[in-house]
Amino acid sequence: MSIRHLLPGPVGFGAAPLGNMFRSLSDEEADATLRSAWDQGIRYFDTAPVYGAGLAETRLGAFLSGHDRADYVLSTKVGRLILDEFEEPATRELGEKGNLFQYGLPNRIRNDYGADATLRSIEDSLERLRTDRLDIVWVHSVAQDFYGDEWIGRYEEARTGAFRVLTRLREEGVIKAWGLGVNKVEPLELTLDLDEPRPDAFLLAGRYTLLDHEHALQRLLPAAAERGVDIVVGGPYSSGVLVGGSHFEYGEVPAAVVEKVKRITALAAEHGIPVKSAALQFVLAHPAVAAVVPGASRPGRIAEDLGALGRPVPQAFWQALREEGIVSGSAPLPLS
Repeated sequence: MSIRHLLPGPVGFGAAPLGNMFRSLSDEEADATLRSAWDQGIRYFDTAPVYGAGLAETRLGAFLSGHDRADYVLSTKVGRLILDEFEEPATRELGEKGNLFQYGLPNRIRNDYGADATLRSIEDSLERLRTDRLDIVWVHSVAQDFYGDEWIGRYEEARTGAFRVLTRLREEGVIKAWGLGVNKVEPLELTLDLDEPRPDAFLLAGRYTLLDHEHALQRLLPAAAERGVDIVVGGPYSSGVLVGGSHFEYGEVPAAVVEKVKRITALAAEHGIPVKSAALQFVLAHPAVAAVVPGASRPGRIAEDLGALGRPVPQAFWQALREEGIVSGSAPLPLS
């Protein structure tokens, strides 16, 4: 089932920064950012328990509790349980992503994709989010460290646990849709080949961007479109490096990426457009992509994103990207 009818527009709000990702935000700054998103017309909000060990969900829930539940679409994730145990956030490791939330809450996080953990995770999220229902639930980071027996076991646990529980909850009308929320292409391709359970959509972070899209183009996006499984793109700025940030793939920026970003930035300046316009419009040009959810930790970023989406981008810019091999020849491009 397509989730396009659920989504209120092509741009949502990614709440990871509200979990103090990379830096510590005050509650006031987080609230101001959410208020800016709401005032700019954003009505789809995506979060996860692991974002600050419950901090992002708590902040988002506090804000959304002041609005009618029928007026927004909400998604969160399962697979990472927040425990009533404590650890030092600065020493926490999240696998290949490193320590994104060293300024988050001190609750211990446990990977668990089983049926009971899925139900508990949803109950806990509902409490933190101060709501009685979720619209979309993503199975989170089941693809992390996509190698070896650990990955196979984790995926099988999710397939027989979380996938089936979420399918049942969808059939019962408790949730409206479910899918995987990952930053790898391979598990999505694998899931598309399953006879059951059948997801509604995928949240794919960082794998369909100006900097990295070739792999997703080869099979995933055509197969998803053929099966009616929508793609929501997260991380359109590649952890921020595309728009002046200091991270790529949640860590240090490789030299080759620095050079590629410099060339994209120079071409954008040459054609008089913001890089954000190129990044967002490129993502949304693919027919399999239903929405994009950039994150924000400052109020002004929301207006920048929406303004960039509406900014005309000349075809000469896209042609230049093609000629320099920055954009794949098979990638759909926005119309002028």
